[in-house]
Amino acid sequence: MAGVTDDAVAVGGPRASRPGPAAPVRRLTALYDARCSLCAFLRDWLVRQPQLVPLELVPAGSDEARRRYPGLDHGATLEEITVVGDAGQVYRGTAAWIVTLWALREHRPLAHRLSTPSGARFAKGAVLAAAKWRGAQQDGARGDGRVYRHADGWSYDPHQGWTYTPPGCDGGTCAAG
Repeated sequence: MAGVTDDAVAVGGPRASRPGPAAPVRRLTALYDARCSLCAFLRDWLVRQPQLVPLELVPAGSDEARRRYPGLDHGATLEEITVVGDAGQVYRGTAAWIVTLWALREHRPLAHRLSTPSGARFAKGAVLAAAKWRGAQQDGARGDGRVYRHADGWSYDPHQGWTYTPPGCDGGTCAAG
């Protein structure tokens, strides 16, 4: 797939972080966890919103998602919201939420505000709060204590809370640089 981004959404519209000119986004597909009550609620809300860019919602990890996007890590799409653009752009986490809002007529101005440095901090906080709630719901429903990991190094374990491991650090050790 073309460019993957964790938090790259431009004020003039979404674009994946990759070399060369940005491809216009004419259609988006949001992959959501159909087992998650918050995700299902948001899916239902999204389909009722007037859209400037067509937004399709497909269950993450489903046969349909695997058929459409064979190059994606489908296990990761169940852990973190993933949105795919029609030209192969891939947005995850905070950027996925912002690009989803950007597709909606009534929420595009909010998406532009959230794409600024100060707005991105607010958006990331909202995504992390949703992940915490989702993790608590999943832990209570299944009792497996599944850990939510965000690409920027933050993770949430229902038993231990929030932890931060800088990107590039594994097992608590970082490469000397």
